[in-house]
Amino acid sequence: MKRSLTYSDAGVDIEAGSNLVERIKPLVRATFRPEVITEIGGFASLFKLHIDQWKNPVLVSSTDGVGTKLKIAFMMDKHDTVGIDLVAMVLNDVIVNGGQPLFMLDYFATGKLKIDTAVQVIRGISEGCSQADCSLIGGETAEMPDFYPDGEYDLAGFGVGIVENEEIIDGSQIRVGDKLISIGSSGLHSNGYSLVRKIVFDRTKCGLEDHIDELGRTLGEELLEPTKIYVRTVRNLLRDFPIHGICNITGGGLTENIPRILPARCRAILRNGSWEIPPIFEFLQRSGEIETAEMNRTFNNGIGMVLIVPEQETDNISIRLEGLGEKVSVIGEIVERKNDETALQFE
Repeated sequence: MKRSLTYSDAGVDIEAGSNLVERIKPLVRATFRPEVITEIGGFASLFKLHIDQWKNPVLVSSTDGVGTKLKIAFMMDKHDTVGIDLVAMVLNDVIVNGGQPLFMLDYFATGKLKIDTAVQVIRGISEGCSQADCSLIGGETAEMPDFYPDGEYDLAGFGVGIVENEEIIDGSQIRVGDKLISIGSSGLHSNGYSLVRKIVFDRTKCGLEDHIDELGRTLGEELLEPTKIYVRTVRNLLRDFPIHGICNITGGGLTENIPRILPARCRAILRNGSWEIPPIFEFLQRSGEIETAEMNRTFNNGIGMVLIVPEQETDNISIRLEGLGEKVSVIGEIVERKNDETALQFE
């Protein structure tokens, strides 16, 4: 008689999955807000909303992934920062509407589960959630043999926040005369890596372990610099200042993201040279012979967030941001938009 097959014969290690849950419990538990009322490992997660603390609450949700930046992590066998990227990509979108992040869930999928690698990833997710004062209340680890190349995985995240209905920031308050303030990025963040990899590996022939003098570190270290999380900075501002619009500079760069929040009557003018562009962007543009328009449409070019604020509050908000340790620049203003004009112009 033939031996009876098991799930392990098909390449799925149930015991490894159980062991992973036990190892990550302390990491995840450290992110719990008081509203979390379930432990990790259940079928679903429970989060108690204290409705009495809110007048007219609205939930804010977002989902995202890390993208092909993961390829760099695979090549370097370094997995402790991409989890921070995941949190940033999700919760930076939640905060632009004024939402206070509440909880997040992750999805980790791989061909063969390597516990040490998965723990590194989830440690990064937990660190990111702690930076955002957000609970990591659950997730899913999927082991799918033959679906992913050996040693590779994919990440996705799902986040929920809350905001008072009267305090939602949706761009509707933006008006002519408002100023645009930029908050500096930590580097490439997690966008444009398909182009980054093509430039690096096809044009420069550089290795990830090569030290690049103008970057001040190895290329791999630069490319794995985690995405900055802006939750605490933005929430600090919202306590004391009116903010008419907030734009997270993600996929689509400056060109595609700023127009997303502008009313039809408004046009944004960005002043070239008004903010500092980190060396990595100059390195990529030169190495790939990339036109400036393509750089603006693909990368953040040193700007992680753009705030659109009343002109009279520009100085005070800039001073507060500098006090919080942020790189800040006044990069433009809102003018009247005519019917035949684009929503954004670089000057």
